[in-house]
Amino acid sequence: MNQGKLLVFSAPSGSGKTTIVRHLLKQEDLNLEFSISCTTREPRGEEVHGKDYYFISLDEFKKHIKAEDFVEWEEVYRDNFYGTLKSEVERIWAKGKNVIFDIDVAGGLRIKSKFKQETLAVFVKPPSIDELKIRLKKRSTESDDKINMRIAKASVELATAPQFDTIIKNYDLDVAKVDAYNLVKEFVNR
Repeated sequence: MNQGKLLVFSAPSGSGKTTIVRHLLKQEDLNLEFSISCTTREPRGEEVHGKDYYFISLDEFKKHIKAEDFVEWEEVYRDNFYGTLKSEVERIWAKGKNVIFDIDVAGGLRIKSKFKQETLAVFVKPPSIDELKIRLKKRSTESDDKINMRIAKASVELATAPQFDTIIKNYDLDVAKVDAYNLVKEFVNR
């Protein structure tokens, strides 16, 4: 099997990583395909099964854990699991493409530790915790309690930034998109 590159984008919720990843996916010269994660949470907004996530039951997720089907997985919040199936990475590599992940910090670091040479791990840093809270409230997809949980987790996640290969500061989204494109282009062409 032709093994491509792995491009991990991690950050606290609201940092802009999803917007940056969507931008990169539109750049045909990068030969990227999005890795669809499994999750036990309910879809938000207009999320689509098989496009944004594979929405599966908690029991099904636990069966995959037991069978060691995941490259990485994490219980992000109580009974709220996320993970990347090995079959998803293999599916994308079989197409001769590079895999791009929009993934939580712990999962991103696990992928980097398993595939050191093939992975570029990028941390997207927001301007501040206050700005994160504003962005999450603007989404209008979660309760104040959920937003407060995400903000509390963000402080811990920000402390992991030095463990990534590189940090993109998303103070200006247009600049962050250009920085991300240049980093990814250089890495995939190595």
